[in-house]
Amino acid sequence: MTGMPILIIEDEKKLVDILKRALKTERYSVDVAYDGEEGLAKAMKNVYSMIILDILLPKKDGFTVCKELRAREIHTPIIMLTARGSTEDRVAGLDVGADDYLIKPFGITELLARIRAVLRRRRTTDSNVLKIADVVMDKKRHEVTRAGKVISLTPKEYKLLDVLLGSQGEALTRRKLLNHAWGPTFEETNNELNVHINYLRAKLGKGAKKHLIHTIRGVGFALKE
Repeated sequence: MTGMPILIIEDEKKLVDILKRALKTERYSVDVAYDGEEGLAKAMKNVYSMIILDILLPKKDGFTVCKELRAREIHTPIIMLTARGSTEDRVAGLDVGADDYLIKPFGITELLARIRAVLRRRRTTDSNVLKIADVVMDKKRHEVTRAGKVISLTPKEYKLLDVLLGSQGEALTRRKLLNHAWGPTFEETNNELNVHINYLRAKLGKGAKKHLIHTIRGVGFALKE
């Protein structure tokens, strides 16, 4: 049975090998990226339970990777690794969205304990199941149902529904929705947001009495009964 998936973003290959062996022994599944750009791409594409992120990385440093993930509304727990132990660096890591900070060299047992602690904290604040009316999103299964029937969503539709469900009743701006589904640098050229919202409405509304996604003129969209 495959354990919780962890992404290691670290350019020291010897350290990566040690971490992989230790995490697999604890029955985590492990994915690896050796530079910041590859790590950011993997973290955006795949769903992980935890990211172990070095700060001094080729192409994009860990602070930038963490900041960009949080800007895209990706809230996967992040433990930062660094050889720099100053208070300023620790504060900077936490300020850009890291959940914890570990200074090299460190013991594997301490890292494993930090992983367990961060995951425990997240479980108390995050729900893997989001609901509105008879629509249910199960994040562990990456599955959406309405009235018990599975709805097949594209990755963009899933991301849009995720942010809408997480902010039920709130009017979300077009920019926030675009940031979450496409990224903060994306600029619309063909009204992409409206197109995908309409697809999502059609899929959620099939056979249903209530429409849940509402247009808020001059702002964006809201999910409410």
